[in-house]
Amino acid sequence: METPVLYEVTVTVESSLAEAFAQYMTGRHIPDVIATGCILRASFVTDNTGTFRTAYYAANHADLDRYLKEFSKGLRDDFAAHFPDGVAVTRQEWYGLAEFGGTVS
Repeated sequence: METPVLYEVTVTVESSLAEAFAQYMTGRHIPDVIATGCILRASFVTDNTGTFRTAYYAANHADLDRYLKEFSKGLRDDFAAHFPDGVAVTRQEWYGLAEFGGTVS
């Protein structure tokens, strides 16, 4: 059985950029990531203090590796062109152990 992978990106954004950042992420960046075919789905959340978290769900590590190798540089470059300053980004990979319950919409 393949192990699902959660690729989590946390971005702390200066308050003056928060609205533009949210629009960019939902209108361009996240749809572009999904369009690679490597990521099954994503969720985008905020704590309303300037921190945003995007969780990208890949079916397995091979799909995440393909995303990172073939697509991430171009998408990160586009992100940096839109937000050259005023953001701090961290990334983590999480490996699925179990899932419970239904879907949340």
